[in-house]
Amino acid sequence: MRDPEAQAVEVRRTAESLELELTGAWGVGELASIEAALAAVDVASVPRIRIAAAGITRLDLSGAWALRAFVRRARRAGAEVDFRGTPPDLLRLVDQTLAEAAAPEPAAPLAEAAPEEPGERALVAVGRYAVSWGHDLMGGCAFLGRVCVTFVLSLGRPWRLRPISVVRHIYDTGITAMPIVALIAFLISVILAYLSAQQLRGLGADIYVVDLVTIGVLRELGVLLTSIIVAGRSGSAFAAELGSMRLNEEVDALIATGADPIELLVVPRLLGLAIALPLLTVLADLIGLSGGALLCRYLLEMPLTQYVNRVNESISATTFWVGIIKAPVFAVIIAFAGCYRGMQVRGSARVLGHMVTVAVVQAIFMVILADALFAVLFMKMNI
Repeated sequence: MRDPEAQAVEVRRTAESLELELTGAWGVGELASIEAALAAVDVASVPRIRIAAAGITRLDLSGAWALRAFVRRARRAGAEVDFRGTPPDLLRLVDQTLAEAAAPEPAAPLAEAAPEEPGERALVAVGRYAVSWGHDLMGGCAFLGRVCVTFVLSLGRPWRLRPISVVRHIYDTGITAMPIVALIAFLISVILAYLSAQQLRGLGADIYVVDLVTIGVLRELGVLLTSIIVAGRSGSAFAAELGSMRLNEEVDALIATGADPIELLVVPRLLGLAIALPLLTVLADLIGLSGGALLCRYLLEMPLTQYVNRVNESISATTFWVGIIKAPVFAVIIAFAGCYRGMQVRGSARVLGHMVTVAVVQAIFMVILADALFAVLFMKMNI
């Protein structure tokens, strides 16, 4: 009985081809004899080589590498090499691995073929950004739809609105923000009153300083500055909190237990900020008018009673409500930007920092854009 591992290569020549039957063990221990047997095969002037590998009893990477080297040598000699049946799996694995490792090599010709004109590169960049923004817009719309559906479904069962969580977020975003909002509102109103007084005193129109401060604070500056402060303070906090929960897989744990993270994490934050921001706006309006009164008293020597009377004369029935109506809209924009970017965090703390930055920037931009749209709307409505 012939030992199946006694001979690694059996060679048979025909008129049209050279047939190799591979037998025995093809491992690292037999590598020297295998390479010697393959080297003894004359592949010159052979049009076709057929290899039968079914007789191999054991094949490792060393044997597969030796077989691959023989196949490459035969093909370089001009022979057509094929296998009877399927090639060994390990040989295909070696070929695939080497092909993938060599794949980046053609990158140089591709780079040379890339557009070199600045206009073409700019057009490519614009296209990429447009696609990215389109995907981001679709994701934002989908997230907004989920939030709206969750909120509407919760109206029939008020306990699902998480009132305790809403109160906590009112405290975090409203009560604790009162000092900084009051300080900024006071300083801005003083600056506005001072600049107005500097310009109007030369015209003998000191009284109109009160009009500028009152209308500017109540219609625009009070709600706008408060929203920008809240966007930098609470919007970033929302993104950081939810992003940290994503990194710690707490959101995944909620989903695994059957809880809805939108209901538990997003809706309470939106409701809390939508309640807190109008209250902060009222505070900013009061402090802003107080700052204007203080400057008019000591810079223009205007009595407090005259200032109050002029405030009542300068505002209309809608001046105060124009600013208050904007506040809930701005609050929803800020909370949505923070929560959406926080829920997008994946992978690492670097992504968390990036998303917090994006949330704040987008919240401030959208608040200013919404304020501009409100201004156009109120102008068309003669308000």
